[in-house]
Amino acid sequence: MQDGLPIGRAAKASGIKVPTIRYYEQIGLLPSVGRSQSNRRLYDAVDIDRMKFIRHSRELGFDIDAIRALLRLQDDPARPCADADLIAQKRLVEVRTKISNLKLLEAELSRMVDEGTHGRIATCRVIETLADHAQCSYHGANA
Repeated sequence: MQDGLPIGRAAKASGIKVPTIRYYEQIGLLPSVGRSQSNRRLYDAVDIDRMKFIRHSRELGFDIDAIRALLRLQDDPARPCADADLIAQKRLVEVRTKISNLKLLEAELSRMVDEGTHGRIATCRVIETLADHAQCSYHGANA
C-alpha cells in the first residue's frame, strides 16, 4: 500500500494525537493499516473517517466499550438501529444523572455560601459543612 497519509498527517486530519492513534490500533478500535516500503503506517480516507467517528464519540463521553460496539454496528450497515439507540440511551441516562448530581452540588455549595456568616473561621458555615459530612445535603441526597 503506497497511497495514504502517514500517521502525523492522519493525526492532523482526524484531530487525534499520534500516540492515541497507536493506542486505538493496539486495543482494536482501529484496524492495523498498511505500511509503506519504509515501514511507515499509511492511512486512507476510510481510516480517517473511523478516527473522526471515534474522536466524536469520545467528545460525547462514550466509553471505549460503547465505541467498540458502535463501530461494530457501523461495520454492519444492514443491522437495525435499535442497538445503537440503546447505547445512546444509556449514555443519555448517564449524562442526565451527572446533570442532576451537578445541580445538587450547585445547590449545596450555594447553601454553604449563603448560610455563611462571613465572619471568623470559628463560625464559618463552609468550614463547618466540610468538616461534618452530616451537615452536607449533597451527600445526603446521593447516599
